[in-house]
Amino acid sequence: MNEQKEFKPYIPAEKVTPELTVTSIVMGIILAVIFGAANAYLGLRVGMTVSASIPAAVLAMGVIRVIMRKNSILESNIVQTIGSAGESVAAGAIFTLPALFLWAKEGKMETPGIMEITIIALLGGLLGVLFMVPLRNALIVKEHGILPYPEGTACAEVLLAGEEGGANASTVFAGMGIAALFKLFIDGLKAVPSEISYTFKSFSGTIGTQIYPAVFSVGYICGPRISSYMFAGGLVSWMVLIPAIVLFGADAILYPGEATIATMFAEGGAGAIWGSYIRYIGAGALAAGGIISLIKSLPLIIRTFRDAIKSLRGTSVTNTSRTGQDLNMGFILGAILLCVVAIWLAPPIPVTFLGALLVVVFGFFFATVSSRMVGLVGSSNNPVSGMAIATLLFSTLILKATGDTGVHGMQGAIAIGSIICIVAAIAGDTSQDLKTGFLLGATPKKQQIGEFIGVIAAALAIGGVLYLLNAAWGFGTEQLAAPQAMLMKMIIEGVMENNLPWALVFIGVCLAVVIEILGIPVLPFAIGVYLPVQLNACIMVGGIVRLVFEKLKTDKKKKEAIINDGILYCSGMIAGEGLVGILLAVFAIFGISDVIDISGKLNLSPVVAAVAALVVFALMILTVLKFSIWKKRDNNK
Repeated sequence: MNEQKEFKPYIPAEKVTPELTVTSIVMGIILAVIFGAANAYLGLRVGMTVSASIPAAVLAMGVIRVIMRKNSILESNIVQTIGSAGESVAAGAIFTLPALFLWAKEGKMETPGIMEITIIALLGGLLGVLFMVPLRNALIVKEHGILPYPEGTACAEVLLAGEEGGANASTVFAGMGIAALFKLFIDGLKAVPSEISYTFKSFSGTIGTQIYPAVFSVGYICGPRISSYMFAGGLVSWMVLIPAIVLFGADAILYPGEATIATMFAEGGAGAIWGSYIRYIGAGALAAGGIISLIKSLPLIIRTFRDAIKSLRGTSVTNTSRTGQDLNMGFILGAILLCVVAIWLAPPIPVTFLGALLVVVFGFFFATVSSRMVGLVGSSNNPVSGMAIATLLFSTLILKATGDTGVHGMQGAIAIGSIICIVAAIAGDTSQDLKTGFLLGATPKKQQIGEFIGVIAAALAIGGVLYLLNAAWGFGTEQLAAPQAMLMKMIIEGVMENNLPWALVFIGVCLAVVIEILGIPVLPFAIGVYLPVQLNACIMVGGIVRLVFEKLKTDKKKKEAIINDGILYCSGMIAGEGLVGILLAVFAIFGISDVIDISGKLNLSPVVAAVAALVVFALMILTVLKFSIWKKRDNNK
């Protein structure tokens, strides 16, 4: 018997309710741009993005159910479908495209145009959706009960718990507003320092913490385990590797540094050693971590691809019911062909016909793998970075072997890698959204159209966001480390020009292998090695707060409610800081930053400034308690 007929969704197939309406489209586009911009800023700062599906669903319910007084769960589902696409496009774009800006800063090529960025993001996003559509019946319908799709199922449960929509939406909005105020106070007015550090004179180790709401929120959302792995990586870099480099190489001038290590440390502190040496060790660890995760997943990837193709062959019977309607297959194939031709011929994308074919082959393979793997292990465990690294290595080697080298080859390699990265991210997001819709009884065709709308909105916005952030602070700086993009740049340069400090890279590779042998997840540790310890420590504080919540002596249902409220509040804080971060980038470009900076007028001593920063950080933590533990106590009075 057909699985679609056996499963009874929340809204029956024969019942027609509003879905793809003006309200849901407008709200979805707004959230796609907001969460796309916020995740771009977050990803460039900490090397990680967070899912936007549940916060978008909660906000949609808050507006549609509470403000507009409409009982339309499928409309809310379309809003989260469109809104979450923005986060996925941003994730794929910021992991790769900043490499073009970095090369431009080095004088190797011209700064990429907004049109180039938009077209790459748009084509990657569209292909991700197009490749996923034929797989929906195979993975979502036929594999229902086998593939859990954890994020998609969780989002459906949130939407089904509609009676709490108003309160939960207010929690997200509160997080956005409060984080915006903290960000303005810290980075706008600069009333307190954004980080506190202490360097041990005896052995040159540095420890400290940032006090940013978004960074803290990442730790809470990721939880104590992932946070601790990142913090451990930071400790290895800043309390082991940097002191060792300073101790043993004090009077040496080691490439890529241009002065003695002792001079660099005296003038720039541990940050100077990080910029010249630790970044490459971290990049080696990141690359090894991505490849290790891909190798470990290979049996699952091969089995996944084989099973998906087999399932695809067995889904020729068309389901004519509302909940079985997909976009027309002729339209899908035609659109894929147009995208491939556009990749080949569009002037802003320096990709040859061979490059366009590589995009199709890698794109369909990784879209299939990504769609099924997120169903098995969830989006957070999907090895997208490993897929992007493998694609870049293979593509760069092929381009070099065929004579496509130099600036054109480097641009072509990063364009291929960018499109594939976005394809994999969007395919995973689309499959989670379609799972949510399957459980709720949505019309797949309308959700697929919603995905296209979200991709288009996010692609149109991401170019401007990258330009703003680069103009304000620059990629690869302390403010915007852009770890994945730096890694992709190093890989391409390493193959094309062979000018990397390979000794440092292989130290990172061996470090990652040791960590893998010890049974510790490599990627979060490697990100911790790459990023400043102050950032990792702030993430660790968020993880500790989450751990305290998990250890509460209360009933399971209440504990889950408290933790989920904290997740919603922290999701709001990430969005709020991300938006204000982009606003401050505008201020920096137009010189407004200097006008509102009051740090000179306050003229706080270092000790007083550090204490003030810690007080602000404590207040930030208290706001999480207010909207989680204390909120539940108030509600239960």
